[in-house]
Amino acid sequence: MSRTARVTDPSYELMDDHEGLSIIYRQHGFPCPLVRWHFHKEYELHLIVASAGKVFVGDYIGNFTPYSLFLTGPNLPHNWISQVAPDEVVDKRDMLVNFTDELLESGYQVFAELKQLSPLLERSRYGIEFRDPKVILQAAELMQAIADSQGMRRLGHFFILMELLAGCEQYQLLSATTSLQMADESSVDRTNRAVDFIFAHYGRELSLEEVAEHLGMKPTYFSRVFKQATGRSFVEFVNRLRISKSCELLAEGERSVTQVCFESGFNNISNFNRRFQQLKGMTPSHYRRLAVQRLSEPTCG
Repeated sequence: MSRTARVTDPSYELMDDHEGLSIIYRQHGFPCPLVRWHFHKEYELHLIVASAGKVFVGDYIGNFTPYSLFLTGPNLPHNWISQVAPDEVVDKRDMLVNFTDELLESGYQVFAELKQLSPLLERSRYGIEFRDPKVILQAAELMQAIADSQGMRRLGHFFILMELLAGCEQYQLLSATTSLQMADESSVDRTNRAVDFIFAHYGRELSLEEVAEHLGMKPTYFSRVFKQATGRSFVEFVNRLRISKSCELLAEGERSVTQVCFESGFNNISNFNRRFQQLKGMTPSHYRRLAVQRLSEPTCG
């Protein structure tokens, strides 16, 4: 049985440790208080170095594995939740670099070369996952160099890293929107409890009415509050979570498509196939073949 950390309504994270520095480097393990659904004014370059699990960026739900690399823009909610065994502790799971618009906007005034980063930063407002293995390995080395240096040398490694990512052509934009409308304070607790309940029960048949009753809310009001807080309707949210789970199971290659359908929470194979085609642009069988093929290919050294 795996442990999944609590997912809540996005909370604002105030980074007060800039101390006059242009960029912030941090690393941490799992579990950790920093692992929560949150947002902040800084850009965040985030490298997973250990464990696998679910990634949430804006209204996107997907999977991550070791050496997954993401860039999120200002005020875009995000979280990475590892699925690990009970009592398992990952000492070093994340390497992060945070920086602000002010750093680059000021730099544009002096160094015209920095303007080549503008398209990358604009894309990051939707969240980016980089997909080029060679680029990710180079980025990991540069992030380690950032971790091991200070002052102008650290800043130099940072700009080399940003130039590398700006030139990466293999990437995926994640969220359909650049920011989520925040729920009013009176709705936050109920939304948190709704998401917790969905995560506990999405593997079986689950209706909006059941969740609304669990919260003591009218279904129509709950539907409106939930979409405001998460950026997705209830049905969309649950289906995306189930499809994300099915992708994880299909990649393992050990179950039939029918088994994956029911283990992911769908109770109808035709509905599963239709939803999968809508969200992934291919059949579950095709996805499994591609996933198994990718896993069997040699990695770049």
